[in-house]
Amino acid sequence: MSQGPRSGLAAVSSALLAMSRHLEVRDVLKTIVASARELLDAQYAALGVPDDHGGFAQFVVDGVSDDQWRAIGPLPRQHGILAAMLHEAKAERLVDVRKDPRFEGWPAAHPDLVDFLGLPIKDGEEVIGALFLANKRCAKPEGSCGFTQDDEELLAILAQHAAIALTNARLYERSRELTIAEERSRLAHELHDAVSQKLFSLRLTAQAAAALVDRDPTRAKGELHQVASLAAEAADELRAAVVELRPAALDEDGLIATLRTQTQVLDRAHTARVTFTSNGFRALPAAQEEALLRVAQEALHNALRHSGADRVDVSVERRGCGAVLRVTDDGRGFDPTAVRRAGRHLGLVSMRDRASGVGGTLTVESAPGKGTTIEMEVPGG
Repeated sequence: MSQGPRSGLAAVSSALLAMSRHLEVRDVLKTIVASARELLDAQYAALGVPDDHGGFAQFVVDGVSDDQWRAIGPLPRQHGILAAMLHEAKAERLVDVRKDPRFEGWPAAHPDLVDFLGLPIKDGEEVIGALFLANKRCAKPEGSCGFTQDDEELLAILAQHAAIALTNARLYERSRELTIAEERSRLAHELHDAVSQKLFSLRLTAQAAAALVDRDPTRAKGELHQVASLAAEAADELRAAVVELRPAALDEDGLIATLRTQTQVLDRAHTARVTFTSNGFRALPAAQEEALLRVAQEALHNALRHSGADRVDVSVERRGCGAVLRVTDDGRGFDPTAVRRAGRHLGLVSMRDRASGVGGTLTVESAPGKGTTIEMEVPGG
């Protein structure tokens, strides 16, 4: 191999280990692309998973910044060289992709690709993706491709294992979908039973209060206090159950877009000003993004319902390979040393469990009259 047998084997081993660490399809795709680009020392790499409508269900790139990717525009269609790899299921190694008769151009913001190496990713006879690299970082004699036969063989090995990793990730996600469907069904029954009982008790208590209003106002007042308590318990049970369901928006839009949308909704629904900012965030493994979202939701709930805050600020920023979530309010605050009472009331125990469950940490800064800051840091995948 062009890198030498020992270094080539070590690089392939590292790439395969990286792929095997992930179970989410999105994470697997990103790892495959990054590993391929690093392994073959290319400027750009991409992997497309086709859909049944002439486009791509997923398309992951490496070597292109977020701003560049946004400027390029919509996902590509299945045409030109990409279509050839998907439909003819064979490798493509080109001196200059722009001079190939199948080349159909690209958007204005698209980077220039010259030498090109692409391979289909196959599960048996089914083509489940197209992996390609462009612009080999090496000296290229005039009229020759920077990618060699050795590179093609190395990429073929990676593509074979990529097929296994991608297939396993798909099976895992399908299994998880079934589990979620079962969990939703179970939750529906639990919600129906628990809330129905609470509402039944609430109705009886309200009727008792109505009957006592004229002849025993003191007892009627006590019954009305019980009505308020039962209503609060019913609301808490609903929130605790529903919050355990992973929102579809997180799978579809990612953490940043989901948090931005939710804070915008809360800003409109409450008198307090709710803001959201992000800086340098890079996508994390799904379990970590879900934990960050859940902690943000719990902290927002506390700030908006219990703190009396006029302003709540939510931020997510990159820190090393991971990220930091920060939720800050200017409300009445509390004494964090009163762990038993405040922790249970504000869900701090649950938030700490969520943070530690994904290898992260949770810190709480607050004081009476000084507002509260909840900070959660996760290390990345």
